[in-house]
Amino acid sequence: DQSAEFARGIAECEVALAPYVEWSLGEVLRSGSGLGRVDVVQPVLFAVMVSLAGVWRSFGVVPDAVVGHSQGEIAAAVVAGGLSLVDGARVVALRSRALAGLAGSGGMVSLACSAVEAGRYVGPWGGRLSVAAVNGPSSVVVAGEVEALDELLASCAERGVRTRRVDVDYASHCAQVERIEDELCSALEGVTAKSGDVPLFSTVTGGWLDTSLMDGGYWYANLRSPVGFEPAVRALLDEGFGAFVEVSPH
Repeated sequence: DQSAEFARGIAECEVALAPYVEWSLGEVLRSGSGLGRVDVVQPVLFAVMVSLAGVWRSFGVVPDAVVGHSQGEIAAAVVAGGLSLVDGARVVALRSRALAGLAGSGGMVSLACSAVEAGRYVGPWGGRLSVAAVNGPSSVVVAGEVEALDELLASCAERGVRTRRVDVDYASHCAQVERIEDELCSALEGVTAKSGDVPLFSTVTGGWLDTSLMDGGYWYANLRSPVGFEPAVRALLDEGFGAFVEVSPH
C-alpha cells in the first residue's frame, strides 16, 4: 500500500510462483494464512526478500555482493542476476514442497555456543544429529531425529547451554535430506543459471561462486549441506566489506 516498488516486485513474484502454488501471494501476505506451512512460508519469504532488494535498488543502494542463508540464497541468486525470477520461483516452490515430505521425521534446535562446541555436543549421537547452520560466533543450529534432539536438549540443560527449539517438524541440512534427493533433483532439472552481475559468496562452498553453477544439483547441495553463514560474513569482513543490510521481513 505504501511502496509502489515493493508492490510491483510482489506482483511479479506472484506471477512467477503461480504455476507451482495453489495460494495467492498477496492474500497470504495480507492475512498471514498458511505461514505455518514450509511450502507457503519459504516462497513468501523469497518474494519479500527479492521485492525488498528492489526497493533498496530504487533508492540507489546497489549491492557490491550478496550472501544468502539456506533458502535465502535462492533470493540472493536472483538479486545477483544468476537466476531469472521465474527459475528462482521454481526452485523455492519445488524445494519447499519436497521439504514438506520430510514433515514429522525430524527437527531443529538452536544452541547458544560456538560451532566447535556444538560439534562436540552432538558427537555422542553420531549421524543422528548434525550441525546444520553456523549463524554467528555463538549461534548454531543442530538438526536431526526428534528423539536425539530431545536427549540433546536434556544434555545441554545439564551443561547450562541455552537452547531453543526451532518451530519446524523437519530437519534441513543433515542426512535426512538425502531421502528427497531424487525427487528434488528431478523437479529442478532444467533450471538454467548464468553468470550474474553482482558477486555472490556461497554459504555452501564457503567462497565466491560463479552463479552459472547454481543449477538443480547445487540447490540440492544447498539443502543438504550445513549453512556456513558466520564464516561467509567473516570472510567478507576480512575482504573489506563494512556495511551489511539484512534484506528480510525483520
